[in-house]
Amino acid sequence: MSTSPLSSAQAARKAVATRLQGLMKDAGLSGHELAVRCGWHRAKSSRIARGITPPSDADIRAWCIACGAEDQAADIIAASRNAESMYVEWKQIHKDGMRRVHEKTVPLYQRTRSFRVYASNVMPGMLQTAGYATGLLGTITAFQGTPNDVADAVKARLDRSRVVREGDHRFALLLEETVLYYRVCDDEAMGEQLDHLLTIMKRPNVSLGIIPRRAPRTVWPLEAFYAFDDQQVAVETLTAEINLTTPGEIRTYLRAFTELSQSAVRGEPARDLIREALTALG
Repeated sequence: MSTSPLSSAQAARKAVATRLQGLMKDAGLSGHELAVRCGWHRAKSSRIARGITPPSDADIRAWCIACGAEDQAADIIAASRNAESMYVEWKQIHKDGMRRVHEKTVPLYQRTRSFRVYASNVMPGMLQTAGYATGLLGTITAFQGTPNDVADAVKARLDRSRVVREGDHRFALLLEETVLYYRVCDDEAMGEQLDHLLTIMKRPNVSLGIIPRRAPRTVWPLEAFYAFDDQQVAVETLTAEINLTTPGEIRTYLRAFTELSQSAVRGEPARDLIREALTALG
């Protein structure tokens, strides 16, 4: 794992800037000349060419027209949109509250057949109970300072989680043992959440592994990530969600998942760890 998901997103943005810069050079234009043709301040073309300012679709079209390369606009716009979707700040995602993002991702959850999820901080969304989700989403809303639609967001999260019980979906889930103890809700809700884990483990389409705190490991604790089939990996950081779609990066995360799995316990040993966490609630 030589590169971070953030560096990959930055590289994608830089690649778009490099393509635009190449068109400008091929057309024999300076940054000032291109800015004049586009009706921009010179600083704008310079910032786009250096990858500092992400270009809008209209910016790309104007750039390509100025360079006599209109035929390349659609391809570059697609690459730019992909680059921008790779790294999206939570404040942007949640600018209208959390309900919409849950509803928006329902199609992704419904078409995914194989989920591989690693959680190092909180319960994976598809396993959360209403009480746990209410406590967690309330805390996130307060921290981010985004609109409070927690009740609606919890309902949308639970609706999206029906994929665990409906359709042809398989779930391979890994939790760090510490997730069983982090109090993001009150004790009653935490107890219900842990009881729910014991129930969900019985489902034939769910494989739940817990990585004990003292387990030998070949991969260090990572940021939480969700792999959707072999097509996409969503990595959750404090400030943003990073979506990876390049095959090499997906393979790296799936390899990490495989190695983390080797440190996990399942079945009765995993149930024992959950029961210990329940006992610790008092």
